[in-house]
Amino acid sequence: MANGAEQTMPSQPQADLSRVQRFFGIFTDPVETFAAIARKPDFWAPLVALIVFVIAITELMLHRISMEEIVRRSIEMSGRANSMTPDQMQKAVEQGAKIGAVFAHLGFVSLVIVLVIVAALGMLILKLVFGHPVGFKTAFSISAYAFLPTIIGAILGMIVIALGDPASFNPQNIEPTNIGFFLSQQSTSRPLYSIATSIDFFTFWVLGLLGIGFAAATGRKARPRSVFFCFLGLWVIWVLIKAGLAAI
Repeated sequence: MANGAEQTMPSQPQADLSRVQRFFGIFTDPVETFAAIARKPDFWAPLVALIVFVIAITELMLHRISMEEIVRRSIEMSGRANSMTPDQMQKAVEQGAKIGAVFAHLGFVSLVIVLVIVAALGMLILKLVFGHPVGFKTAFSISAYAFLPTIIGAILGMIVIALGDPASFNPQNIEPTNIGFFLSQQSTSRPLYSIATSIDFFTFWVLGLLGIGFAAATGRKARPRSVFFCFLGLWVIWVLIKAGLAAI
């Protein structure tokens, strides 16, 4: 009787995690953390943290080196300066600085757009590949938390900007976490350099977390590894498209 009673007892509800526990749980126990996020999605804490660090690294970069100099170095590293006269170069720098200043201060908007795209892709993957539809709030929450490791990359980039030599600063690749950081942009072919900069440690970390997170949204009916390879395939396609555009 006792054994039968124990077998029919309802399972205890799983304890929810606080925002702080979720934030740090992404790094210490992502499986259980994403399970909690899937049960009760929220995205404001990771979203605000990501936006703060995007703004911080942008402002530090503009403090250490002017937008005009950032544009000038970008043109020089792209190789376009070789076909420009000094006057054309100066006009390009002035025009680029005006536009660049606006986009630099609105960098957090690009972040939000990326998270929305990733969330939408996750929804498509779960529905089309695994037959498990998921709501946008859940998908966006998973994406926001999965991108938290990029904060560590931002901190590394801020250290490079703060302590590095401004004269050798590459504004297009500031974090020493990808292969392209250690290559010369001027002497490396543009397609190869594009691929090298895409092979980034934090990119694979994020892809792994997306696999765990969206698998959790299916109640673990889908395996994290399977979802990860779906995202990895989309990432490879994107890298090849960027490399193709760089070759033009």
